[in-house]
Amino acid sequence: MSEVATTATATRRIGERAKGWFSPRRIGAIYVWIGFIILFTILSPDQFPDYATVKQILNEYAVTLLVALGLLMPLAAGLYDLSVGSVMGLCGIGSAWFLAHVSPNPWLALAAGVAIGLACALLNVVVVIVMRVDSFIGTLATSSIYAAIVIAVSGSNTITQNVGGTFQVDFALKNVAGLTAPVGLMIAGVLGLAFVLEKTAFGRRVYATGFDAEVARLGGVNVGRLRAVTLLVSAFFAALAGVMQTAALGAGDPTVGPAYLLPAFAAAFLGATQFRAGRVNPWGTAVAGLLLGTADVGLLLAGAPEWAPSIFSGALLILAVSLTRANIRDRFRQLLRTGSRQRGGNLDRAEPTPQGSLQGG
Repeated sequence: MSEVATTATATRRIGERAKGWFSPRRIGAIYVWIGFIILFTILSPDQFPDYATVKQILNEYAVTLLVALGLLMPLAAGLYDLSVGSVMGLCGIGSAWFLAHVSPNPWLALAAGVAIGLACALLNVVVVIVMRVDSFIGTLATSSIYAAIVIAVSGSNTITQNVGGTFQVDFALKNVAGLTAPVGLMIAGVLGLAFVLEKTAFGRRVYATGFDAEVARLGGVNVGRLRAVTLLVSAFFAALAGVMQTAALGAGDPTVGPAYLLPAFAAAFLGATQFRAGRVNPWGTAVAGLLLGTADVGLLLAGAPEWAPSIFSGALLILAVSLTRANIRDRFRQLLRTGSRQRGGNLDRAEPTPQGSLQGG
């Protein structure tokens, strides 16, 4: 092959690869995000295009992203954890109660909140893994239990004693370039989960379990133990989110928590349509969460009513699940066509359904 032909082939391959990387099917949310930025800049030219808006989006929605990142592990392993909102609320009120009645030390309060979250995870493990209750029903039931404990601990009252002092300063007011501790935790969470899920054998086993738990078990994966770990990870992130939100409010609010469930799932599912089509991943979740935050803040700055962001979150979740399922079907058809060509079979006619999760492994 001549040097000119070789160069042309290499250029074509680079072009095809770039086309794949920048395809709307791969990073469509980024294009939508850019569109929102342009729209809200036009609607609110005096307020939206400002670094203060960037700080507001990151600081306010870092907590939502922490919850969404925690959902990734169970979803990748084929589980739904509907208790994360109530776990978040219980850990937040628990850390506030600790500050008010045990010690004003902020780091001990953080540790107490995380310990409460892990205790909740153990109950989820017993219900879902040991008792083999469907994760959707099981975590919905435990969510009700955690919500009841929040009311019992707080008496439906806001806890403020010792919460607005050093605790709030350390975890909500101290900042770097205007960005607070939850933003740093969110960035660390994205990087950590990306490494674990994409670069380690454990991550491959998690995706394999979500793809088909029985096949993973026959391949030597301890499915029960692995799924238990994913529930612990989910509760850990929810606990961090709860403690950080309590610090941001300067009070333990018994109503905080459940409201984060919907936007967190919306970010996780929309993220599954980005970068790794049909598979939940931290990079896509981060983009989806920031898209959600940009839309919410932009709507409020543009003068939309307070209920508008909730409608947007619900519509986004419906769209995200629909797109994720479509990506799964496309992924399966591609895999089946590849297998058919390799084995000379006729597998293209099959229409299997992925087991255990909404994402293909």
